[in-house]
Amino acid sequence: MEPTGIPRIPQRRIQKKPNFEVQRNVRKHIRQDRWIYLLILPGLLYFLIYKYLPMAGLLLSFQDYSPFLGFFNSPWVGLKHFETMFHDPEALRVILNTLEISFYQILFAFPLPIILALMINEVRSTLYKRTIQSLVYLPHFLSWVVVVGVFVLFLKEDGLFNNLLGSLFGIRPVSFLTDPGWFKPLIVFQVIWKEAGWGTIIILAALAGVNPQLYEAAVIDGANRWQQIRYITLPAIRNTIIILLILRLGSVMDTGFEQIFLMLNPFNMETGNVLDTFVYFKGIEQGDVSFATAVGLFKGVIGLVLVVIANRMAKKFGEGGIY
Repeated sequence: MEPTGIPRIPQRRIQKKPNFEVQRNVRKHIRQDRWIYLLILPGLLYFLIYKYLPMAGLLLSFQDYSPFLGFFNSPWVGLKHFETMFHDPEALRVILNTLEISFYQILFAFPLPIILALMINEVRSTLYKRTIQSLVYLPHFLSWVVVVGVFVLFLKEDGLFNNLLGSLFGIRPVSFLTDPGWFKPLIVFQVIWKEAGWGTIIILAALAGVNPQLYEAAVIDGANRWQQIRYITLPAIRNTIIILLILRLGSVMDTGFEQIFLMLNPFNMETGNVLDTFVYFKGIEQGDVSFATAVGLFKGVIGLVLVVIANRMAKKFGEGGIY
């Protein structure tokens, strides 16, 4: 029995629009916003051609691909190449090298743009601030070929840096480029020098959105600059930092092919060989395309898993996440 005294609200039936009417509305909106869609088209074509269509080649990781048999006639081998990868001592060493370099980059290179942006934000002179921003942005526009070339000129045994060490302190030349122990610190330092300034752009944009009245209220309450940064600035940009960290975790298995490849030599190959260069050596130089594709697919899956886990953890602690 229905409870008495409670008015019954009639339910309205939702009438769906006919399909032809929906299609007409879609065509109308496309026609009205045709110039916006035209602007989107180049970027859409880029991702379609260079990002999505090549994903069909991932099927090679489940084949023993032969260029003579072709894509459709090569035999299927299932998870053979993945089993080989996990039983190959060289592949395991390469994975550890990749994780170690990524860990150092997250530990040292990731926080530095945040610190640099906070320092730039504290500068009161507009001219001085813009000058600093321009100077720290410039290395980003140099290619890795130029950056590595400059480091090689400075750090080779008869280079400028070793000459200064010898003339000022009497230190014998240090083999920065051939000593395996120096490879990973140099890689991280190059990333910091080249990309730290560029990474401040997003942080400075987030800082520009902080309400100035919060700082005025903090000054009235007697807060100094450090307390304002701690209790106002950092909480205001916390969500931005977490999003950047999640995105960085997605590329934890991607340390950059060009930089690593240019820094490798026979002396530091065991320490510096990472997944990106390992795929190149296996797939291009040795012709084992299927195995190289399996390693590349493994990289992508690990990155996806890390992004999903980090995003769920961020939402669990009350942050926005990326989706």
